[in-house]
Order: sequence, then C-alpha cells, then structure tokens
Amino acid sequence: MARAATTSDTFNAIAEPQRRDILALLRGREWPVTDLARELGMSQPRASKHLRVLREVGLVRVREAGKQRLYGLDARGLRPVHEWVGGFERFWNESFDRLDSYVQDLKQERQEQER
Repeated sequence: MARAATTSDTFNAIAEPQRRDILALLRGREWPVTDLARELGMSQPRASKHLRVLREVGLVRVREAGKQRLYGLDARGLRPVHEWVGGFERFWNESFDRLDSYVQDLKQERQEQER
C-alpha cells in the first residue's frame, strides 16, 4: 500500500528528523525562518520547505509581525501521534515495573551478600 503524501499526514511529516528539530525549537518560542535556518545549519529555502510541510499538516502556525513571519508550534496537530503512542503506555509501564522489580531484587541480593 502506498504511503500517504508527506504534506497530508502528520506521521510522515514528523518522520523527517529536520522537521522534528524544527518542532523542538518551536516548542520554546516563535522563530523567523532565517533564524531557524541558521540555528539548524540549513539553507533558508530548505527551512521554508520544511515549515510549509509542517504548516500543511497543522503542526505550525504563522503570524505576521511587521515585515517578518514568525513560526510557532501548534501542538494540537500532534494529537493523532499522542493518541497512537498512548496505546503503548501499558507496555512501557509494565516494562518499567519489571525493571524496577529486578533492580530491587538486585539490591536485596547485594545487601544479603554484604551481611
């Protein structure tokens, strides 16, 4: 089955590491594209292309501020990802519980050996 177009699917859009880097920066504040590009070590056209994809899937919003366009995170677009990942929460909780139990057993064995 063919994958959905990157510009219409949140999962495909965030599969690109540079887009995730952009989202991580936008988590803290709004950025103009030139500053984002500089911070991430990419060309301005490349940053603009990534921002366009992120805008089209609803992860980024744009605000005019004088002559600048400021890009900010719109985390509501991450809801499908959050819901999908949330389905694995039970698995992770059980894994961490088993790890905690194992660590406690090791501590107890070590204490018994020291006696």
